[in-house]
Amino acid sequence: MERPEEQDAALLEKPDAAVVRDALGVGIAVGLSGFAFGVTSAGSGLTLLQTCALSLFVFTGASQFALVGALAGGGNPFTAAAGAFFLGVRNAFYGLRLSQLLALPRAVRPFAAHWVIDETTAVSLAQPTRRGARIGFAVTGLSLYALWNLTTLLGALGAEAIGDTDAWGLDAAGPAVFLALLAPMLRTSTERAAASVAVLLGLGLLPVLPAGVPVLVAALAVPIVLYVEGRRARDDVRGEAR
Repeated sequence: MERPEEQDAALLEKPDAAVVRDALGVGIAVGLSGFAFGVTSAGSGLTLLQTCALSLFVFTGASQFALVGALAGGGNPFTAAAGAFFLGVRNAFYGLRLSQLLALPRAVRPFAAHWVIDETTAVSLAQPTRRGARIGFAVTGLSLYALWNLTTLLGALGAEAIGDTDAWGLDAAGPAVFLALLAPMLRTSTERAAASVAVLLGLGLLPVLPAGVPVLVAALAVPIVLYVEGRRARDDVRGEAR
């Protein structure tokens, strides 16, 4: 007869095939956005080699778009790079969480760090077990990295033929998929409140702060909401004590 903890583990188990299917879906959907980046980068004046190098070695879509977008708008290269750096800082926080969740061997971690991005984090956190998280991280990272770099190359080569990426909506594919992954994870009122405050901070500060900074400021939503919830809980305790 199975013990209660063994029964709970069985209920949490998710078939490997289902994890692979979900991870491939994310990798393919977001990987196609590389077309938009390739076209945008080529349009901003970067060479084919520079465009491909960004996808190969930077590999964080939002930062890449921020960099080439600033350059296309006539921005200073150092300012553009700073904005992209600030936007990419969020991956460091992802890494702190994933290092505990995945518990990868030390020899593997430097290579896995290159794949710590929005999509791999979301897929990994959505899995109920460590095995599922590892599979989701690996499959999402591999499929997204391969397809993103391939479509970046194709987009840069065929920039003129593809035309206006805004008309295709390819630049919105990545954020849309990430939001679709994130939404089901917001189960409590505190989590939903933190997400709402983060959106308000990010969108509200977007017109007045340099690229990448609003995302970092939006992270303040978590301590703000936790502080308000803590104050409310203490007030309730005091009210019951009277």
